[in-house]
Amino acid sequence: MSYVDGYVVPVPKANKEAYRALAQKMTATFKKHGALHVVEAWGDDVPRGKVTDFYGAVKATDDEAVVFSWIVWPSKAVRDAANEAMKTDPSMQPSGEEPFDGKRMIFGGFQTIVDER
Repeated sequence: MSYVDGYVVPVPKANKEAYRALAQKMTATFKKHGALHVVEAWGDDVPRGKVTDFYGAVKATDDEAVVFSWIVWPSKAVRDAANEAMKTDPSMQPSGEEPFDGKRMIFGGFQTIVDER
């Protein structure tokens, strides 16, 4: 079964286009290293919770949107090899100020247990 990396990150609303451009660039790099599918989704209908929510998880402020993203890999082994290769990939080097605060990003790798299309 496939393997999925998931991310949630707060992005200043004013940086939406800069984030989209960076995500497009990163998508090309992920796919070059074996990713099957990449999705970057800008929060549009994200409710505030009473106990917890996406905003609280990443400490988003009122001027930030929550971005929910995932990358589908053929396997964890392919993902792990891609992560190693991307450490030295020139396209992964920062090229200026990032359009988000990476310290508040949450992420993880997930084993697929159901995948119905």
